[in-house]
Amino acid sequence: MKTSNPVLARLGQAAERERAAGYAPTGPYGQPGYPQQYPTEAGYPAAPPTVNTMSVDDVVVKTVTLLGILGVSAAAAWVLVPDSLLGVAWIGAAVVGLVLGLIISFSRMANPALVVTYAVVEGVFVGMVSKFFESFYDGIVLQAVTATFGVFFLMAVLYKAKVIRATPRFVRGLIAVMAGLFAVMLINLVLALFDINTGLRDGSPLAIGFSLVCIVVASLSFVLSFKEVEDGVRMGLPQRYSWVAAFGILVSLVWLYIEILRLLSYFQGDD
Repeated sequence: MKTSNPVLARLGQAAERERAAGYAPTGPYGQPGYPQQYPTEAGYPAAPPTVNTMSVDDVVVKTVTLLGILGVSAAAAWVLVPDSLLGVAWIGAAVVGLVLGLIISFSRMANPALVVTYAVVEGVFVGMVSKFFESFYDGIVLQAVTATFGVFFLMAVLYKAKVIRATPRFVRGLIAVMAGLFAVMLINLVLALFDINTGLRDGSPLAIGFSLVCIVVASLSFVLSFKEVEDGVRMGLPQRYSWVAAFGILVSLVWLYIEILRLLSYFQGDD
């Protein structure tokens, strides 16, 4: 199967090798492997078992599981972390989450333990950010959560109806825009550490416009995730790669939530 995603193409080739039925990596003393034989009641060797492939249901279950873990972690951090350590926990979780996210993204490791750890760390980050905004604007967290899942389901419907299609040009363009936005946000963060205000996060018209752009791009990133799931199922990737697909959806959800939370704060009253 052809795909515009080179990573998925490599994974698909690996899946084909895994389904090369019945060849062990090595023999008992390190010699090349031989076809494995599976006896049947009739006494004839049967075909070796096939590798379980991922399905849309697998991704849904894994995504819900990760969201549940993130929610529990966020709630625990909200309750257990004292206000005096809120900033430390916020920054620490953000840094650790970024490192784990980069490792998973670039290695594409289908490691459930690593993905679950990422969900736990991101839960702490989301919990601390939410607690901070809620302390100033009562009810803003519920509004942001509702809006986030509303956008997610809308994008799922639009993708299913083929209103938005992940064409090669769309994928390349969106990835380029996302890379540019992350570079801008990183530069803005570094400048903020030196008390340099760029106006991107201070509630000004520029900040509102920047948040709207981020929300649109974060929403469109779901299309990349849906396409990844669709291609993975079609190419017959092993079931464990559903964790990687669920990770991608989780990253987009967290990014979208944070941007919506920030945008809503710009329109809150001072009282």
